[in-house]
Amino acid sequence: MALLEVRDLRTYFKVREGDVRAVDGVSFEVEAGKTLSIVGESGCGKSVTALSIMGLIPKPPARIVSGSIRFDGKDLAKASKREVVAVRGSGIGLVPQDPMSNLNPVWKIGFQIRETL
Repeated sequence: MALLEVRDLRTYFKVREGDVRAVDGVSFEVEAGKTLSIVGESGCGKSVTALSIMGLIPKPPARIVSGSIRFDGKDLAKASKREVVAVRGSGIGLVPQDPMSNLNPVWKIGFQIRETL
C-alpha cells in the first residue's frame, strides 16, 4: 500500500479570463521508504502539485477541482484544515526548490530553525 497516493489531481486558478489549469490530471504514488522526484520545465505545475498536497495553495484564487490526495489512508483533499495542519511537519514535509535562498549557509541549520520557531 502506498503512503502517499495522488489520483487525477486538478488544481485550477481563477483569473479574470477564466480558469488556469495549473495541475490537470496528475497521478502518482509513493511507498513508505521510497523517494519520488518530480521534474519538469518551469511552469509545468511541480510547485502547485506539492503545495496542493500540503494544503498550502492560496484559496482563492486556487482550488482543487477534483482528484484525491491520500496520505496514510486519509484523503487530504477532503480533510479539514485542522486535519491537514496536523499532518504537516509530523508526517509530510516540503523542501523548497531553492533552499539556498531560504537558509543562510554561513549559519548552522539548528540556529536558523530555532530562530524561526
